[in-house]
Amino acid sequence: MQSPPRNVLKKEFRLKKNSSFKATYLQRRIASDEFFVLYGGRTKENADFPTKTGFVVSKKIHKRAVKRNRIKRLVREAFRLAQLSGEAKNSDLFQSLIYVAKEGALKLDFKKAQISVTKLINKLANKFI
Repeated sequence: MQSPPRNVLKKEFRLKKNSSFKATYLQRRIASDEFFVLYGGRTKENADFPTKTGFVVSKKIHKRAVKRNRIKRLVREAFRLAQLSGEAKNSDLFQSLIYVAKEGALKLDFKKAQISVTKLINKLANKFI
């Protein structure tokens, strides 16, 4: 079996189950900007478990799956690089995170995505921790 490319957020760090998404939404820890709404899950009690992250782009944003998937790829890569560089160290405080795209995400470029990702994580951490 082939390993995934290096620029992909590994599956062990992604939210996959519907119940995980619902549990994160129910925590009501929210930060937003013009591109995304970030939902934070419970705070971690044990730092050994990785933070799981989900990325959601609704059909209301764009009807074409190609456009929706492009936004998800951009944000996923921006989040991965922010974690590697240490800019998203506050993400380790939460068990789960969900990025939900807004209408403005259609005109997003990679640099803006990086800024938005780190800004939202820090905003959420300052607000609830």
